[in-house]
Amino acid sequence: MESEAEEARRFLDSFIKEFPTPLGPEDPLPLRPLSSAVSLEEVQGESLELGLRLLQDRNAPQLLSVALTRAAVSEILQSDLSAFHKKQDEEEEEEAVLLEPDPLQRFFFNRLLELCCTWLEELPPLQPGARRFLQTSAHAIRNTRRKMEDRHVAIPEFNMLCGLEDQTERGYFAVFDGHGGVDAAVYAATHLHINLAQQAELLSSPGEALKKSFRQTDDMFLQKAKRERLRSGSTGVAALLSGDWLHIAWLGDSQVMLVRQGQVVSLMEPHKPEREDEKERIEALGGCVAFMGCWRVNGTIAVSRAIGDIDQKPYISGDADGASFQLHGSEDYLLLACDGFFDTVRPLEAAGMVLEHLRESRGVGSRVAERLVSQAKSNGSSDNITVLVVFLKEPGTLLSEAGERPAPL
Repeated sequence: MESEAEEARRFLDSFIKEFPTPLGPEDPLPLRPLSSAVSLEEVQGESLELGLRLLQDRNAPQLLSVALTRAAVSEILQSDLSAFHKKQDEEEEEEAVLLEPDPLQRFFFNRLLELCCTWLEELPPLQPGARRFLQTSAHAIRNTRRKMEDRHVAIPEFNMLCGLEDQTERGYFAVFDGHGGVDAAVYAATHLHINLAQQAELLSSPGEALKKSFRQTDDMFLQKAKRERLRSGSTGVAALLSGDWLHIAWLGDSQVMLVRQGQVVSLMEPHKPEREDEKERIEALGGCVAFMGCWRVNGTIAVSRAIGDIDQKPYISGDADGASFQLHGSEDYLLLACDGFFDTVRPLEAAGMVLEHLRESRGVGSRVAERLVSQAKSNGSSDNITVLVVFLKEPGTLLSEAGERPAPL
């Protein structure tokens, strides 16, 4: 069986053969940039996203992909980027410095390629990811909608990707459900975890840091929305596993549930306009909640909190709710999903389906999310559907434990 080091060197060799020379100013980019202009605070998130996609699309080993991308991003963050400043028209208002995405991406790619050559000669030790996060299963479908506006993120190697060097194991997982376009969901999936890693409270108060990262991401996207005349929004739910603690934060009606010893543990209440406290908040600001097929804020949007929705701020709030829970080792898995799933599948039904799938697959959990998405569609969901399952134990052990207790109904 090929060792991790051999697999890494084989990939590096194939990547260098595909790109034998650095990109020149007129050479086509291997990936399309995410934005037409990049602010300085967006450089890290967009570069990490592009680097990971570039390597993972070529089936790079996961640890190598994360380590290489982190190293290349660290180099460009320490570089002088003034050559990439975007020229503003004289009539434009003075704003934050913006960078041209194409030359910036070429610069990043060439640093990445340079590292590949160096690492092929002498491969640095690749530190394994956090031990707690054994396996994830994710699946997403457009379903009957015209566009796919969901995005999801799974980063078991959160510390390595974000350059954190303390001894606390961390993993980050999130689902974002866009509306009115995909821009807000893509932005949140690209930048929220980077904002989290940079929060001063991450070490002392991770739950508060996670909530603040939602607010920061919303503020950043609103600036982009103003520049580029974007009107989209996105709900979101994120889970940070930090040592023996689970921290969650959310905006809108995407949800996360925990299963412990086969039993569903309720963690949160989604933000919907008909919730009495949300209705009172909106009306106190001068807005209204009206029923138009479903309850909507000012007759438009069916959630009361979200990233983006620039035309409906402050009624659509960007302030996340959050909660923290200590883990004791008896927890089975987390399930994060958008409303396209939870509107048609009850939590107890979901837990039963996970166990049934593990029985049929003899303890293999890699495709359990596909089973859950299929069930939501069969139950009548016409929305985009995204499901992300994060196992906190080896999936196979859940079967032997299930024999000592009744299966969920």
